[in-house]
Amino acid sequence: MKKNVIFILVAFAAASVLPVFAQQTSQEKVICELAAKNCLNQVEILQKRIKKLDADIKKGTKTYSPEELKKLEKKLQETRELLDKLEGSSAAK
Repeated sequence: MKKNVIFILVAFAAASVLPVFAQQTSQEKVICELAAKNCLNQVEILQKRIKKLDADIKKGTKTYSPEELKKLEKKLQETRELLDKLEGSSAAK
């Protein structure tokens, strides 16, 4: 008798938990898709920033002081490292 009651309770508990798992996978799928789109947007933004920083650095000392050029080069390096991390590439160069 005890075994039957325990079996029924376990079956009921399992049946009530299964819909929760199904909802989580659906929600996780949506979250994953949003994160992927956001990541792609971030990559595009970083690529544009790299192009702009490259263009600014190429202007050289005609437009920027040596200190400003160093700051731009540092920002360029940081942006490239961040892009490498987002793309999954190794930043070791």
